[in-house]
Amino acid sequence: MGRRYLIVIAALLTAVGLSMFVYKWQVLGLPVTEDQQTTVWTVEAAVSFIGGPGSIKATLQLPTLTPGYTLLTENSVSKGYGFSVNFDSGGREALWAIRRADGPQTLYYRAVLYEDPSSRQSDTTPPFPPPPTLEEPFNTAMQVLVDEVREQSADPASFTAELLHRLNDPSPGQNVELLLGMSETRAGFVSTVTKILAAARIPARMMRGIMLTGQTRQAEIIPWLEIHDGFRWVNFDPRTGEEGLPDDYLVWWRGTQPLATVQGGSGLEVNLAVQQNQLDTLEVAGQRAEKRRSRLVEFSLFSLPIRTQAVYSVLLMIPIGALVMVLMRNFVGVQTFGTFMPVLIALAFRETRLIWGIVLFTLLVSLGLSIRFLLERLRLLLVPRLTAVLIVVVLLMLLISIVFHKLGLETGLSVALFPMVIIAMVIERMSVIWEERGPRDAINAGLGSLVVAALAYLAMGIDWLQHMVFTFPELLLIVLALVLLAGRYTGYRLVELARFRGVLER
Repeated sequence: MGRRYLIVIAALLTAVGLSMFVYKWQVLGLPVTEDQQTTVWTVEAAVSFIGGPGSIKATLQLPTLTPGYTLLTENSVSKGYGFSVNFDSGGREALWAIRRADGPQTLYYRAVLYEDPSSRQSDTTPPFPPPPTLEEPFNTAMQVLVDEVREQSADPASFTAELLHRLNDPSPGQNVELLLGMSETRAGFVSTVTKILAAARIPARMMRGIMLTGQTRQAEIIPWLEIHDGFRWVNFDPRTGEEGLPDDYLVWWRGTQPLATVQGGSGLEVNLAVQQNQLDTLEVAGQRAEKRRSRLVEFSLFSLPIRTQAVYSVLLMIPIGALVMVLMRNFVGVQTFGTFMPVLIALAFRETRLIWGIVLFTLLVSLGLSIRFLLERLRLLLVPRLTAVLIVVVLLMLLISIVFHKLGLETGLSVALFPMVIIAMVIERMSVIWEERGPRDAINAGLGSLVVAALAYLAMGIDWLQHMVFTFPELLLIVLALVLLAGRYTGYRLVELARFRGVLER
């Protein structure tokens, strides 16, 4: 029963830790690597006109359903104007209003977007469009063209591709040439295509957007064609008939509405500018979590003061060092002095570095052990003896720092970072084992402590692991589950295989 209970607890801890990690990684977008940057695009729309002298109402179509991209932030700058966002048939629409304004006016809308492959448009099935009514001979030409294309297509997508191929043919037929005469611009061409598709009972609409390049002062509005094949919306390049959207195409609005309108003004102009930037992924994740109203990032370690973050960046690595110690003791069988002493020594190695840390630790323990043997002759009680060893350790640290400084070796100054109480206990334990079991066991335990401390230092010094634990502290629940499972291991240790090799071979 105890073993099953332990497995259930470990499984629950692992499930909770992994669930929180996956949510923060996949949904909120927290980075799994250091210094990860996210490419964002800042799009600014400047609506300019001559106003007055009465009231003014200006509208601007806003990005709504943008496949491949997600809106991170948006804001409006318009001095003295009221601002609101409404929904219409084409998507979202910004509305600026003011009671009285005269002279040149400029309203700004700015949006920041980032690439999001999971962002998709709605697959809501639209109703069949009503057949268009055109004057003759345009109506007859449209019906003939629809019948011809239908014979050479199998579904709405192939119908649309064939239709675009015919309309873009350098040598079009009379019917196509007649219908193309109704459109002079790219937007007019797409509008004509939607009418022909409506005659074929295929839902279609015009979609307009811009290309997200590195930096553009005047982005061009590019119309695109979108049809519904009965299951989903499918995009087509109206000039080539190719299916799909370019990777850097940002859908701005859908429908035949103009990009902007103004009431009470004249000389309307809209300028769209694009700027590509790099933002820290953590900042993007924080804004994304705020937009989703998630409190996980708000209560993360990044909300703490910088000095406190620096402390926890070290403390959160202690469980990793403790896991290394558990593995080395329970599965390998390495002897150490104490349970957490190697981990604390490994923390000191973070400042002294590994090689110098081992040298200073060995020198300090060796000198302290010599003094401890001298104190043994005085036959002191335990507490006074430990206090005397502690005082000796402090004096030895001071002496080593001064000598190394005089020799020009500033690394020796970091010996003060070693936990002096732990050093005193190591010296005491080592001397006791030396007297009870002999110098071999004492030296083996000392070397084992150094080995575990060195491995813990290496594990705690992995930059990627530090980032993961600090960004996703819930991963420590998985470490806890591993420690709990390791606590029930009662099999052979690696160092015992040599001792019991004869028994195992039988």
